[in-house]
Amino acid sequence: MESLYLLIPLSVVLVFAIGVAFWWSVRNGQFDDLEGPAYRILMDDELPGKRDGAATAKGAEEGAGEK
Repeated sequence: MESLYLLIPLSVVLVFAIGVAFWWSVRNGQFDDLEGPAYRILMDDELPGKRDGAATAKGAEEGAGEK
């Protein structure tokens, strides 16, 4: 029975701390865009044809400069 005198205030403080952490994360925008990062990982950064052409042109320029 005496342990309840310690456990009840400790649980109230813990719930308050969790509430403050949740409120802080909501106010800082942690939950604004939940689906965006999941779709962003599937998108390509550059077009494959454009990337290959740039690498070929860069390789030709480097090869010409080494002679």
